[in-house]
Amino acid sequence: MLKAKLSKGPIRVAGAMSGTSLDGVDVAVLQTDGIGFEATDRVAFRPYSSAEQATLRVALGKWTGPEVDAATKVVQQAHQEVLADFTDCDLIGFHGQTLAHEPRGRGTLQVGDGLALAENLGVPVAWDFRSADVNFGGEGAPLAPFFHFACAQKIGATAPLAFLNLGGVGNISWVDPSRATAEEDGALLAFDTGPANAPINDFMLAHTGQTYDKDGATARKGEVALGALELFLQESYFTRVPPKSLDRNDFSEMIGLVSELSIPDAVATLTAMSAAAVAQGIDHCPHPPEQLLVTGGGRKNPVLMEMLAVSLDCPVLAVEAVGLDGDMLEAQAFAYLAARVARGMPTSSPNTTGVMALVGGGVLSVPS
Repeated sequence: MLKAKLSKGPIRVAGAMSGTSLDGVDVAVLQTDGIGFEATDRVAFRPYSSAEQATLRVALGKWTGPEVDAATKVVQQAHQEVLADFTDCDLIGFHGQTLAHEPRGRGTLQVGDGLALAENLGVPVAWDFRSADVNFGGEGAPLAPFFHFACAQKIGATAPLAFLNLGGVGNISWVDPSRATAEEDGALLAFDTGPANAPINDFMLAHTGQTYDKDGATARKGEVALGALELFLQESYFTRVPPKSLDRNDFSEMIGLVSELSIPDAVATLTAMSAAAVAQGIDHCPHPPEQLLVTGGGRKNPVLMEMLAVSLDCPVLAVEAVGLDGDMLEAQAFAYLAARVARGMPTSSPNTTGVMALVGGGVLSVPS
Protein backbone atom coordinates (compact mmCIF):
# COMPACT_ATOMS: atom_id res chain seq x y z
CA MET A 1 0.00 0.00 0.00
CA LEU A 2 2.87 2.37 0.83
CA LYS A 3 4.52 1.65 -2.52
CA ALA A 4 1.24 2.35 -4.31
CA LYS A 5 1.02 5.73 -2.58
CA LEU A 6 4.47 6.62 -3.92
CA SER A 7 3.72 5.64 -7.50
CA LYS A 8 1.69 8.59 -8.80
CA GLY A 9 1.08 12.28 -8.25
CA PRO A 10 3.21 14.69 -6.21
CA ILE A 11 4.47 13.37 -2.88
CA ARG A 12 6.18 14.99 0.10
CA VAL A 13 9.80 13.90 0.30
CA ALA A 14 12.38 14.79 2.93
CA GLY A 15 15.91 14.70 1.53
CA ALA A 16 18.86 14.33 3.90
CA MET A 17 22.40 15.17 2.84
CA SER A 18 25.67 14.89 4.74
CA GLY A 19 28.44 16.16 2.49
CA THR A 20 32.22 16.09 2.26
CA SER A 21 32.52 19.28 4.30
CA LEU A 22 31.52 17.15 7.34
CA ASP A 23 29.62 20.01 8.99
CA GLY A 24 26.38 18.14 9.60
CA VAL A 25 23.12 16.86 8.13
CA ASP A 26 20.87 19.08 6.01
CA VAL A 27 17.20 18.13 5.59
CA ALA A 28 14.77 19.74 3.14
CA VAL A 29 11.25 18.80 2.03
CA LEU A 30 10.01 18.96 -1.56
CA GLN A 31 6.62 18.34 -3.08
CA THR A 32 7.55 16.49 -6.24
CA ASP A 33 6.47 13.93 -8.82
CA GLY A 34 10.09 13.29 -9.85
CA ILE A 35 9.83 15.71 -12.78
CA GLY A 36 8.81 19.11 -11.44
CA PHE A 37 8.95 20.23 -7.82
CA GLU A 38 7.82 22.78 -5.31
CA ALA A 39 10.16 23.69 -2.49
CA THR A 40 8.73 24.01 1.01
CA ASP A 41 9.96 25.97 4.00
CA ARG A 42 10.45 22.80 6.03
CA VAL A 43 14.19 22.48 6.53
CA ALA A 44 16.51 21.43 9.34
CA PHE A 45 20.22 21.24 10.09
CA ARG A 46 21.78 18.89 12.60
CA PRO A 47 25.45 19.87 13.10
CA TYR A 48 28.11 17.31 13.85
CA SER A 49 29.92 17.97 17.13
CA SER A 50 33.69 18.35 17.14
CA ALA A 51 34.02 14.80 18.44
CA GLU A 52 31.70 13.47 15.73
CA GLN A 53 33.64 15.34 13.04
CA ALA A 54 36.85 13.84 14.35
CA THR A 55 35.33 10.35 14.15
CA LEU A 56 34.28 10.96 10.55
CA ARG A 57 37.65 12.41 9.54
CA VAL A 58 39.52 9.38 10.87
CA ALA A 59 37.33 7.11 8.72
CA LEU A 60 37.79 9.04 5.45
CA GLY A 61 39.39 6.89 2.77
CA LYS A 62 38.77 3.66 4.67
CA TRP A 63 36.49 0.86 3.47
CA THR A 64 36.24 -1.39 6.52
CA GLY A 65 37.41 -1.55 10.09
CA PRO A 66 36.59 -0.07 13.48
CA GLU A 67 36.94 3.51 12.22
CA VAL A 68 34.25 2.87 9.59
CA ASP A 69 32.03 1.21 12.19
CA ALA A 70 32.37 4.22 14.49
CA ALA A 71 31.62 6.65 11.66
CA THR A 72 28.56 4.62 10.68
CA LYS A 73 27.16 4.93 14.20
CA VAL A 74 27.65 8.71 14.12
CA VAL A 75 25.92 9.03 10.74
CA GLN A 76 23.04 6.74 11.67
CA GLN A 77 22.40 8.46 14.99
CA ALA A 78 22.55 11.98 13.54
CA HIS A 79 20.08 11.13 10.77
CA GLN A 80 17.79 9.28 13.15
CA GLU A 81 17.65 12.36 15.39
CA VAL A 82 17.00 14.98 12.75
CA LEU A 83 14.61 12.92 10.61
CA ALA A 84 12.41 12.07 13.60
CA ASP A 85 10.68 15.41 12.94
CA PHE A 86 9.85 14.43 9.33
CA THR A 87 7.91 11.21 9.79
CA ASP A 88 4.80 12.83 8.31
CA CYS A 89 6.48 12.82 4.89
CA ASP A 90 5.65 10.16 2.32
CA LEU A 91 9.27 9.29 1.63
CA ILE A 92 12.80 10.02 2.84
CA GLY A 93 15.89 10.35 0.64
CA PHE A 94 18.93 9.24 2.65
CA HIS A 95 22.32 9.85 1.07
CA GLY A 96 24.44 8.71 4.01
CA GLN A 97 28.07 9.82 4.37
CA THR A 98 30.67 9.19 1.69
CA LEU A 99 33.85 7.82 3.27
CA ALA A 100 35.58 6.47 0.17
CA HIS A 101 35.02 6.90 -3.55
CA GLU A 102 37.01 4.94 -6.11
CA PRO A 103 34.69 4.23 -9.05
CA ARG A 104 37.46 2.78 -11.20
CA GLY A 105 38.66 0.61 -8.35
CA ARG A 106 36.90 -0.57 -5.21
CA GLY A 107 33.66 1.31 -5.89
CA THR A 108 32.01 3.84 -3.63
CA LEU A 109 31.10 3.76 0.07
CA GLN A 110 28.32 5.76 1.70
CA VAL A 111 27.78 4.57 5.26
CA GLY A 112 24.33 4.43 6.81
CA ASP A 113 21.58 1.81 6.81
CA GLY A 114 18.45 2.97 5.01
CA LEU A 115 16.47 -0.14 5.93
CA ALA A 116 17.11 0.39 9.64
CA LEU A 117 16.14 4.04 9.23
CA ALA A 118 12.89 3.07 7.50
CA GLU A 119 12.04 0.59 10.26
CA ASN A 120 12.85 3.04 13.05
CA LEU A 121 10.99 5.98 11.52
CA GLY A 122 8.12 4.08 9.95
CA VAL A 123 8.63 5.87 6.61
CA PRO A 124 9.88 4.45 3.27
CA VAL A 125 13.51 5.37 2.61
CA ALA A 126 15.33 5.62 -0.73
CA TRP A 127 19.09 5.21 -0.25
CA ASP A 128 22.33 3.76 -1.68
CA PHE A 129 22.00 6.13 -4.63
CA ARG A 130 25.47 5.60 -6.13
CA SER A 131 26.20 1.86 -6.21
CA ALA A 132 24.07 0.93 -9.23
CA ASP A 133 25.64 3.68 -11.30
CA VAL A 134 29.16 2.49 -10.44
CA ASN A 135 28.19 -1.14 -11.12
CA PHE A 136 27.18 -0.12 -14.66
CA GLY A 137 30.43 1.67 -15.39
CA GLY A 138 29.56 5.13 -14.09
CA GLU A 139 31.48 7.41 -11.76
CA GLY A 140 28.65 7.41 -9.22
CA ALA A 141 28.95 11.19 -9.03
CA PRO A 142 27.81 13.85 -9.29
CA LEU A 143 24.17 12.90 -8.76
CA ALA A 144 22.48 16.30 -8.48
CA PRO A 145 22.40 17.10 -12.26
CA PHE A 146 18.89 15.70 -12.87
CA PHE A 147 17.65 17.99 -10.11
CA HIS A 148 19.66 20.89 -11.52
CA PHE A 149 17.85 20.36 -14.83
CA ALA A 150 14.54 20.66 -12.93
CA CYS A 151 15.87 23.81 -11.25
CA ALA A 152 16.71 25.35 -14.63
CA GLN A 153 13.17 24.65 -15.78
CA LYS A 154 11.82 26.03 -12.51
CA ILE A 155 13.58 29.40 -12.87
CA GLY A 156 12.57 29.71 -16.52
CA ALA A 157 16.08 29.54 -17.96
CA THR A 158 16.19 29.61 -21.74
CA ALA A 159 19.94 29.53 -22.51
CA PRO A 160 22.60 27.05 -21.34
CA LEU A 161 23.70 27.69 -17.78
CA ALA A 162 25.74 25.88 -15.15
CA PHE A 163 25.22 25.01 -11.51
CA LEU A 164 28.37 24.82 -9.40
CA ASN A 165 28.28 23.12 -6.02
CA LEU A 166 31.20 24.16 -3.83
CA GLY A 167 31.24 21.65 -0.99
CA GLY A 168 34.31 19.72 0.06
CA VAL A 169 34.73 18.86 -3.63
CA GLY A 170 33.45 21.07 -6.46
CA ASN A 171 31.05 19.71 -9.04
CA ILE A 172 29.38 21.33 -12.00
CA SER A 173 26.20 20.63 -13.97
CA TRP A 174 26.00 22.24 -17.40
CA VAL A 175 22.32 22.39 -18.39
CA ASP A 176 20.61 23.03 -21.72
CA PRO A 177 17.08 23.98 -20.58
CA SER A 178 15.75 23.90 -24.15
CA ARG A 179 15.76 20.09 -24.02
CA ALA A 180 12.50 18.41 -23.10
CA THR A 181 13.85 16.18 -20.34
CA ALA A 182 17.01 15.59 -18.32
CA GLU A 183 17.28 12.14 -19.94
CA GLU A 184 17.58 13.61 -23.45
CA ASP A 185 21.04 13.47 -25.01
CA GLY A 186 22.63 16.91 -24.81
CA ALA A 187 20.53 18.09 -21.89
CA LEU A 188 23.31 17.75 -19.33
CA LEU A 189 27.03 17.43 -18.78
CA ALA A 190 28.30 16.99 -15.25
CA PHE A 191 31.56 16.26 -13.45
CA ASP A 192 33.65 17.10 -10.42
CA THR A 193 35.76 20.17 -11.10
CA GLY A 194 38.32 19.52 -8.38
CA PRO A 195 38.85 20.29 -4.71
CA ALA A 196 36.76 23.11 -3.26
CA ASN A 197 36.42 23.69 0.49
CA ALA A 198 38.00 20.46 1.77
CA PRO A 199 41.69 21.44 1.55
CA ILE A 200 40.97 24.94 2.84
CA ASN A 201 39.01 23.55 5.78
CA ASP A 202 41.62 20.88 6.53
CA PHE A 203 44.45 23.44 6.47
CA MET A 204 42.54 25.87 8.67
CA LEU A 205 41.77 23.15 11.21
CA ALA A 206 45.37 21.94 11.32
CA HIS A 207 46.97 25.40 11.57
CA THR A 208 44.42 27.62 13.30
CA GLY A 209 41.93 25.29 15.02
CA GLN A 210 39.12 26.88 12.99
CA THR A 211 37.02 24.57 10.84
CA TYR A 212 36.87 26.90 7.83
CA ASP A 213 37.98 30.31 6.54
CA LYS A 214 35.02 32.39 7.69
CA ASP A 215 34.12 35.06 5.12
CA GLY A 216 37.43 34.37 3.37
CA ALA A 217 39.11 36.57 5.99
CA THR A 218 42.38 34.60 6.10
CA ALA A 219 42.65 34.33 2.32
CA ARG A 220 41.99 38.07 2.04
CA LYS A 221 45.18 38.78 4.02
CA GLY A 222 47.37 36.56 1.85
CA GLU A 223 48.94 36.50 -1.59
CA VAL A 224 48.60 33.67 -4.08
CA ALA A 225 51.79 31.68 -4.68
CA LEU A 226 51.69 31.44 -8.47
CA GLY A 227 54.32 28.70 -8.64
CA ALA A 228 52.27 26.43 -6.41
CA LEU A 229 49.14 27.25 -8.43
CA GLU A 230 50.88 26.35 -11.69
CA LEU A 231 52.08 23.04 -10.26
CA PHE A 232 48.56 22.26 -9.12
CA LEU A 233 47.12 22.90 -12.58
CA GLN A 234 49.56 20.41 -14.12
CA GLU A 235 47.53 17.58 -12.55
CA SER A 236 46.28 15.33 -15.36
CA TYR A 237 42.75 15.28 -13.94
CA PHE A 238 42.03 18.69 -15.42
CA THR A 239 42.61 17.56 -19.01
CA ARG A 240 40.66 14.34 -18.59
CA VAL A 241 37.43 14.41 -20.58
CA PRO A 242 34.28 14.37 -18.39
CA PRO A 243 32.23 12.84 -16.91
CA LYS A 244 34.69 12.29 -14.07
CA SER A 245 34.63 12.33 -10.29
CA LEU A 246 36.90 12.60 -7.27
CA ASP A 247 37.27 11.32 -3.75
CA ARG A 248 37.45 14.02 -1.07
CA ASN A 249 41.15 13.32 -0.48
CA ASP A 250 42.30 12.88 -4.10
CA PHE A 251 44.08 16.23 -4.04
CA SER A 252 45.51 15.97 -0.52
CA GLU A 253 48.95 16.81 -1.91
CA MET A 254 47.71 20.39 -2.34
CA ILE A 255 48.56 20.92 1.31
CA GLY A 256 52.17 20.00 0.56
CA LEU A 257 52.37 22.62 -2.18
CA VAL A 258 51.62 25.37 0.35
CA SER A 259 53.29 23.89 3.43
CA GLU A 260 56.15 26.43 3.49
CA LEU A 261 53.92 29.49 3.03
CA SER A 262 52.52 31.72 5.73
CA ILE A 263 49.02 30.80 6.84
CA PRO A 264 47.35 33.67 4.92
CA ASP A 265 49.37 32.97 1.76
CA ALA A 266 48.63 29.24 2.01
CA VAL A 267 44.89 29.79 2.39
CA ALA A 268 44.84 32.36 -0.43
CA THR A 269 46.65 29.88 -2.67
CA LEU A 270 44.35 26.98 -1.78
CA THR A 271 41.37 29.22 -2.51
CA ALA A 272 42.87 30.19 -5.87
CA MET A 273 43.40 26.52 -6.67
CA SER A 274 39.71 25.80 -6.07
CA ALA A 275 38.70 28.67 -8.37
CA ALA A 276 41.24 27.70 -11.04
CA ALA A 277 39.91 24.14 -11.06
CA VAL A 278 36.45 25.48 -11.89
CA ALA A 279 37.86 27.67 -14.68
CA GLN A 280 39.54 24.61 -16.16
CA GLY A 281 36.26 22.72 -15.93
CA ILE A 282 34.26 25.39 -17.76
CA ASP A 283 36.43 24.73 -20.81
CA HIS A 284 34.87 21.26 -21.04
CA CYS A 285 31.31 22.60 -21.34
CA PRO A 286 29.66 22.07 -24.76
CA HIS A 287 28.81 25.79 -24.94
CA PRO A 288 29.77 28.66 -22.64
CA PRO A 289 27.14 28.98 -19.90
CA GLU A 290 25.11 32.17 -19.81
CA GLN A 291 25.57 32.25 -16.05
CA LEU A 292 27.17 30.20 -13.28
CA LEU A 293 24.89 29.65 -10.29
CA VAL A 294 26.80 28.68 -7.16
CA THR A 295 25.49 26.57 -4.31
CA GLY A 296 27.12 25.02 -1.26
CA GLY A 297 29.25 26.58 1.47
CA GLY A 298 31.81 28.00 -0.95
CA ARG A 299 29.38 30.62 -2.19
CA LYS A 300 29.67 32.28 1.23
CA ASN A 301 33.42 32.81 0.75
CA PRO A 302 33.64 36.22 -0.95
CA VAL A 303 37.28 35.74 -1.91
CA LEU A 304 36.51 32.48 -3.70
CA MET A 305 33.52 34.07 -5.44
CA GLU A 306 35.65 37.05 -6.54
CA MET A 307 38.32 34.72 -7.91
CA LEU A 308 35.67 32.84 -9.88
CA ALA A 309 34.23 36.08 -11.24
CA VAL A 310 37.58 37.29 -12.61
CA SER A 311 38.39 33.85 -14.04
CA LEU A 312 35.19 33.35 -16.04
CA ASP A 313 33.46 35.12 -18.92
CA CYS A 314 29.96 34.84 -17.46
CA PRO A 315 28.19 36.20 -14.38
CA VAL A 316 28.92 34.23 -11.21
CA LEU A 317 25.95 34.34 -8.83
CA ALA A 318 24.85 32.61 -5.66
CA VAL A 319 21.74 30.56 -6.42
CA GLU A 320 19.73 32.84 -4.14
CA ALA A 321 19.88 35.37 -6.97
CA VAL A 322 17.38 33.21 -8.88
CA GLY A 323 15.26 32.28 -5.87
CA LEU A 324 16.88 28.96 -4.90
CA ASP A 325 18.22 27.92 -1.49
CA GLY A 326 21.98 27.37 -1.61
CA ASP A 327 22.10 25.91 1.87
CA MET A 328 19.55 23.23 1.09
CA LEU A 329 19.89 22.57 -2.64
CA GLU A 330 21.83 19.32 -2.15
CA ALA A 331 19.30 18.02 0.38
CA GLN A 332 16.52 18.99 -2.02
CA ALA A 333 18.35 17.10 -4.77
CA PHE A 334 18.20 13.87 -2.80
CA ALA A 335 14.54 14.42 -2.02
CA TYR A 336 13.98 14.77 -5.77
CA LEU A 337 16.10 11.72 -6.58
CA ALA A 338 14.29 9.69 -3.92
CA ALA A 339 11.00 10.32 -5.71
CA ARG A 340 12.57 9.14 -8.95
CA VAL A 341 13.94 6.01 -7.24
CA ALA A 342 10.47 5.21 -5.87
CA ARG A 343 9.02 5.50 -9.38
CA GLY A 344 11.74 3.61 -11.24
CA MET A 345 12.91 6.72 -13.12
CA PRO A 346 16.53 7.37 -14.20
CA THR A 347 18.77 9.21 -11.76
CA SER A 348 21.92 9.40 -13.89
CA SER A 349 22.94 9.21 -17.53
CA PRO A 350 26.04 8.75 -19.70
CA ASN A 351 26.53 12.53 -19.74
CA THR A 352 26.31 12.98 -15.97
CA THR A 353 28.38 10.06 -14.65
CA GLY A 354 29.68 8.22 -17.72
CA VAL A 355 27.41 5.24 -16.99
CA MET A 356 26.78 2.97 -19.99
CA ALA A 357 23.06 3.82 -20.23
CA LEU A 358 20.35 5.61 -18.27
CA VAL A 359 20.34 4.20 -14.76
CA GLY A 360 17.78 4.39 -11.97
CA GLY A 361 20.01 4.11 -8.94
CA GLY A 362 19.02 3.69 -5.34
CA VAL A 363 17.29 1.16 -3.13
CA LEU A 364 13.77 1.61 -1.76
CA SER A 365 13.26 0.22 1.74
CA VAL A 366 9.71 0.09 3.06
CA PRO A 367 9.06 -0.47 6.79
CA SER A 368 7.50 -3.83 7.58
